[in-house]
Amino acid sequence: MAAMQGRRQLLPAAAALLACLLLLPSAARGRNITAILDGYKEYKLYNKYLSETKVCDEINSRQSTSMTILVLSKDAMTTLAKDAGGSLAAIKNALRLHSVLDYYDRRKVKKYGDESAATLYQATGDAVSTTGNVKVVDQDDKNYGFSAATPGARICTVTKEVETHPFKFAILEVTAPIEFDGLFDTPSTANLTRLLERAGCKVFAALVASSGVLKTYEGAMDTGLTLFAPNDDAFQARDAPDVKNMSTADLVKLLEYHALPAYNPKTSLKAVKPGAPLRTLATTKAGKDHITVVAKGDDVSLDTGKSKSRVADTVVDSVPFCLLTVDSLLVPPELYVGAPEAAPAPSPAEAPQSSATQAADAPSLAADHADHADHKTNKKTSSAVASRPIGAFAAAAAVCSVALASLL
Repeated sequence: MAAMQGRRQLLPAAAALLACLLLLPSAARGRNITAILDGYKEYKLYNKYLSETKVCDEINSRQSTSMTILVLSKDAMTTLAKDAGGSLAAIKNALRLHSVLDYYDRRKVKKYGDESAATLYQATGDAVSTTGNVKVVDQDDKNYGFSAATPGARICTVTKEVETHPFKFAILEVTAPIEFDGLFDTPSTANLTRLLERAGCKVFAALVASSGVLKTYEGAMDTGLTLFAPNDDAFQARDAPDVKNMSTADLVKLLEYHALPAYNPKTSLKAVKPGAPLRTLATTKAGKDHITVVAKGDDVSLDTGKSKSRVADTVVDSVPFCLLTVDSLLVPPELYVGAPEAAPAPSPAEAPQSSATQAADAPSLAADHADHADHKTNKKTSSAVASRPIGAFAAAAAVCSVALASLL
């Protein structure tokens, strides 16, 4: 009877907990633009370019920002790609311009009229003056549209409100791509050595040129390359290897370890799953010599397993090549010289049985703690609020708290 009564007492709390679980996913699943557009076949080509240029990662990283994404039908996107000369770097500029950093729908435009709005293109620093803005235009009758901020730019009318989540997120289809003179201009990557030198990485540039690794980098730039260039001070660090006395093979390994055979700008690195290994040019078939990413807010660091190096600045972001600077050398574990040698473990005869048992238990406890921490981190990451208002999420959290308290 006591057990039956206990179960009955738990029923209200269990029901509240179930309601909480049903409410939280929609409020906490996060905004994923490519996943949303997967449900619309007419935007398949647009979605493809969002992924290839990694603009999707920039959009998804702004979970707390109100945004309006101006999408293009297959024909309009084909026109944009042709105008950009097929260059992914140029197409990326345009897709950033079509990512507006505010919420718009017909009701808002008709209420407030014409205005100017910032875009991702302006936010990245690639825009000159106000060219990175778009104009929101209230047209006749029920129509409204968007245009470039330059004088005389054509107005691209909104033909469909694909999705609207008031004051948080909207997807609108426009008749044609928004363009202006200079939008498709991209930085030259023809002289990698000069780019490195201008970024304050002269020592690294000299080593790359003298070792022959420059040809390896250049051969990968057209298909996908992310290069992490350490500044000159990094080679003077106490735990940095002596590159002057390294064998040619070790030097090549060190330099290849500073590059990923894929396009991963800083925003995309932030989206990498914690602990997931990233393949470098030095990675072996057995999986040795990879790196992992540690991201916290806007800070991104690269972890070799022995040390970490912060990603400092973006020098060039020109799909499919990205040049980033880092604060310290990325050293493959077998070449690392800064780690202190571990003290030899005591023999069974020297250590008491209880100490040996504790030593044996310690790794599993540490692993359990790490797994628990990873679980909490993933849980926090998955709870970024997307289109639901913050008040709804707070209410859901309150219900969860009450339900869990009742169960406990």
